[in-house]
Amino acid sequence: MDFSSPDSTDQQRFRQEVRIWFEENIPENMIHPVDPRDFTEEMYVFWRGKHQEMAAKGWLYPTFPVEYGGGGLTADHETILEEESLRFKVPRFLNTNVLPSILVWGTEEQKQKFLAPLLKAEKIAWEKYTEPRSGADLAGYISRAVRDGDDWIVTGQNAFISGRDVSRPDWLFGPLVTDPDAPRHRNLGYFMIPFPSPGLEITAQNLLDGKNQHLIYMENVRVPGDHLIGGEGQGWQVSNTGLEQQHGGRGRAFPKDEPAENLLGYVSGTKHNGGTLGNDPLIQQTTMDALLDAHVDNILAKRTYWMYQSHMEITHEGNEAQVHNRLKTMRQANRVRDAMKMHALLDRNEPGPPTAARKRSSSAMPPASATEAEAPISPRSSSPGASASAAPGSGLIPLLPLPPSTAAKAACPVCQGQGFLSGGPVPL
Repeated sequence: MDFSSPDSTDQQRFRQEVRIWFEENIPENMIHPVDPRDFTEEMYVFWRGKHQEMAAKGWLYPTFPVEYGGGGLTADHETILEEESLRFKVPRFLNTNVLPSILVWGTEEQKQKFLAPLLKAEKIAWEKYTEPRSGADLAGYISRAVRDGDDWIVTGQNAFISGRDVSRPDWLFGPLVTDPDAPRHRNLGYFMIPFPSPGLEITAQNLLDGKNQHLIYMENVRVPGDHLIGGEGQGWQVSNTGLEQQHGGRGRAFPKDEPAENLLGYVSGTKHNGGTLGNDPLIQQTTMDALLDAHVDNILAKRTYWMYQSHMEITHEGNEAQVHNRLKTMRQANRVRDAMKMHALLDRNEPGPPTAARKRSSSAMPPASATEAEAPISPRSSSPGASASAAPGSGLIPLLPLPPSTAAKAACPVCQGQGFLSGGPVPL
């Protein structure tokens, strides 16, 4: 099914303006690399400046209100900007789930304080959701915020918090337990936590696909009272205003499946048995399965985007598209490995890695169960021997079972050299 339609005269003119600007302002050495681990601090600084230039033109967040730094443009402008941004590999640094939450629930003062600098690319924010133990289940949140005069004192931990490791955020946003005695969904507040702050630490997780996931440690962090968005018990509702977008409620005009597109280029260009890898009928079938799956995903995302822009009620459509996208991502990873075989395991710095055909982070690593609520383990516990019921307000959150015995540690080659024998942190 082909959803393409020719641009109107005004749309053609706007597209040409955007394309010329990108061509004149994006040098070859600043294009987003295939492997995210190759994204440098120099690239980050360059793109922060370009984002501010784009924001000044109304191109960074084109449909948000002009009075807060958006473009005040139409959905047609947004689709053109998205398509051309994909063409020129324009990166983004802000988790946009915070934007609708502030726009809907924030006071006018909070919109000027938080929303405006985010839309203008003057500040960035990271989403602080996933916790050790409760994982992605916000209703089971543990991290707490306790009133102290006009401020809040925050204690807790988070894991797998996304953000470029060459940068740090200006704010962390997300829920915290404000009333432990209230029922679930009524016991949370939604906060903008400033970084840096005393007692707040961000540590990169050294994962297979790089260091763009982080651990967050908060120990008696003081947060001003005006950094609470919505009421003290409305954190669930405020969070879900943004999560509706994350869970597919906004859709996408031009969803892109780079693993599928790059796989097609790889099998058609790789020499094999006097022809190309694509001459193999099994490889042909695998590649076509990837392309067809990507096309279905494209249709589902476009449907939701059309409904969103048409102000239609969205019920199952957004979640349906999101679940399909997650499962499709795992299927594509398997297909890439089936086609590339052992070559898919080569790192970018090893001889002959097929980096042009896949992104290591999404296509070469074994897929995880991304459709399930995650329950990661933090490398820090409260203390060896701490009970599972640390006193409220103590700042101790026992997230790990007791460490293994000394004898067990001495017999474990993995434990040796990892800090166990000296009482160091448990590695991920």
